[in-house]
Amino acid sequence: MMQIVKPDFEFKKVYETLYPVIFRVAYRVTGDRALAEDLSHEAFIKYYERRNPLPDLKQTKYWLIRVVKNIALNYEKKKLREKKAYDKLQFKYPHFTQSGEAEFIKEETKSFVQKALNKLPYNLRIVLVLKEYAGLNYKEIGSILGIREGNVKIRVFRARERLGKIIDSDAI
Repeated sequence: MMQIVKPDFEFKKVYETLYPVIFRVAYRVTGDRALAEDLSHEAFIKYYERRNPLPDLKQTKYWLIRVVKNIALNYEKKKLREKKAYDKLQFKYPHFTQSGEAEFIKEETKSFVQKALNKLPYNLRIVLVLKEYAGLNYKEIGSILGIREGNVKIRVFRARERLGKIIDSDAI
């Protein structure tokens, strides 16, 4: 089967146009700039390796947002598994200590809003990130997440409500 080769200038245009949006989505989901860059680049690599080109920039944007969302979700799952393993290790070996690098990362200061955003469950955080940071409407978000538009509206409402409580409580 013949592989379709994307001209480099086309990929460059897509990358330059959409990278800021894809990065913002990844950053708001993860709360970590370096990780957001990695996830964004991984999404663009998947786009570059894609056999069939997408019809236009709008479809490419939605496709990349779905890809970065899935990559971020996989990262969240991996992080949860690692935390569970670490907790088991802490319980089994109470004298186990983290490496200096891990402690430094843990101690690193993050912005107030990002900390509050991180407290939200993934399913609420992702809709808020796509709405507020990617600038998508409810229908577009529903399409990306595979849920009904009404469900998106409910999740955005609940996410905003819960985020407000977290910020009001200063329990970040």
